[in-house]
Amino acid sequence: LLEIVGALFIAQALGVELSLYTQLVVVLTALLASVGAAAIPSAGLVMIFIVLEAIDLTTPEAYALAGLMLSVDRPLDMFRTMVNITSDSVGAAVIAKSEGEELNY
Repeated sequence: LLEIVGALFIAQALGVELSLYTQLVVVLTALLASVGAAAIPSAGLVMIFIVLEAIDLTTPEAYALAGLMLSVDRPLDMFRTMVNITSDSVGAAVIAKSEGEELNY
């Protein structure tokens, strides 16, 4: 989601009109990039450059706006990592309990 919103923000800030096809390219590229880097902290900001490259937004201004996103990404990344770890832990506990394993909290 970060890559999609970030790419759309950068395109809007630069005054670039994205066609429906280009928006679909943004969504598909972001989906594929996020699947590959789901478990890596702060990978979302790196993946936005892949999305920008896919829609040919490779100007210095676009990269500067991506750098601007870096300033607000750190706290958000900490919360995304916390949610990811918590949901993985809960999922593992539910599966272990359904398999009859003894859980030691």
